[in-house]
Amino acid sequence: MARTVHEILTDAQRIGALGLRPISEVIEHAGAFAFALPDSCRHVVDLGSGAGVPGLVVAELRPELHITLVDRRAKRTDALERAVASLGWGNRVRVVCADVGALTRQDEWRETFDAAMSRGFGPHETTLKYSAALVRPGGSVLLSEPPAGSKNRWEEAVVAGAGLEGPELILHLARFTKKTER
Repeated sequence: MARTVHEILTDAQRIGALGLRPISEVIEHAGAFAFALPDSCRHVVDLGSGAGVPGLVVAELRPELHITLVDRRAKRTDALERAVASLGWGNRVRVVCADVGALTRQDEWRETFDAAMSRGFGPHETTLKYSAALVRPGGSVLLSEPPAGSKNRWEEAVVAGAGLEGPELILHLARFTKKTER
C-alpha cells in the first residue's frame, strides 16, 4: 500500500531521524522550497537529505521535478530508498549515498542541476560552495534562513566567492543565483 510523505516523516521522527517539531510544521516549512524554486527548474538536488526534508516534500508538491536526494549516511539513504519506493516515485526521485564534497569534484555531477536546496547541510560557506558547484550557470541555490532575529550570515565576499549573486529572501529561505560568467 502506498504511503504518504506525512507518514514517512512521522516514522523518521519516531526513530530519531528528524527533530521534534510537529510534522505538519516540518512539511509547511519544507513546502516553501517548492514555492521558491523557479518554474524553469526540472532537475534539483537536495544536499544532506537526512530523513527527506525538504526533498520529499518538494517532490510531492512539484511532481514535474526530478529530484536527487544526497546524504553520506547509508542508514539514511537506505530509509530514503524505501520511502521513494513506497511513494512510487522511483522514476523521478533518485537517492545517492555519497559525500557531497566528493561529488563536486566529479565532472558528471558538476553544474548538472537547475537548483540545489538544503535545510541544514552544514556551515553556510561550505553549503554555498558545494551548491554552486553542482548548479548550472543561471541556476538557483535555496537555503534555510536562520531564525528571525539572527544576524545576516550572507557575507558579500563569501557569496561572490562561490560564484553566486543574492540572496533574495523568500519566506524563510535565501535564494541565490549562480552567475553566468565569473
